[in-house]
Amino acid sequence: MDQRIERLRQLIEVVDRLRGPGGCPWDREQTHLSLRSTLLEEAYEVLETIDEGSMPRLEEELGDLLLQVLMQATIAHDEAAFDLGDVAERVREKLVRRHPHVFGDVVVDGADEVVRNWEALKAREYQRESALDGVQRSLPALQWAWSLQKRAANVGFDWREVEGALEKVREELGELREARTPEEREGEFGDLLFTMVNVARKMGINPEDALRGTTGRFEARFRLMEEALRREGRSMSELSIEEADRYWEAAKAR
Repeated sequence: MDQRIERLRQLIEVVDRLRGPGGCPWDREQTHLSLRSTLLEEAYEVLETIDEGSMPRLEEELGDLLLQVLMQATIAHDEAAFDLGDVAERVREKLVRRHPHVFGDVVVDGADEVVRNWEALKAREYQRESALDGVQRSLPALQWAWSLQKRAANVGFDWREVEGALEKVREELGELREARTPEEREGEFGDLLFTMVNVARKMGINPEDALRGTTGRFEARFRLMEEALRREGRSMSELSIEEADRYWEAAKAR
């Protein structure tokens, strides 16, 4: 037997025991809803380890995420709704159906055409009326904007070149400068962010990943500044703008 299958079988047995008679009281009490926040947390921890590039941690966090999938499937089995086998069969059928260029006789010209075909197949399967149907509003705001723009671009609503999006950024920045009321400023700032997402998409950048990377670098550099100040017996609040900038540049250089 394939060792991957055997190890997965052993994990399923552990989850079944935790949820079964004489198992763990906490695990037995869990529901789809009670595990919702944990599932989201584990997904974000996987993203964090990918950003770090740590394979040992990625192995561990993927295991935690897999556990969430198994728990959800086991709860559904207990409710006589479906089981893990049904989940596996559903995704297997979907992969075969949406890869006719692999499992059928469809010919494609590169990855871009694969994505277009995938979206077209999804639209037919779900009988979508709009190209934007199916994009989850619960996504983080940047990811939501990026996904909507991708869908619109798939049906031709897009800048031909990135320069068009960059010019729109300049236009939106000007409108933000001219905004007077808090409501106007919020609206114009939102327009600017949305347009920046368009620029990122045209450049092949995922804005969520880009902002996550920048935020991570900011955190690391700020902590280095704090460390340097502690060694000197100083605090951030006593620095002038010029001094703070020097400490910042020193942290960037490390």
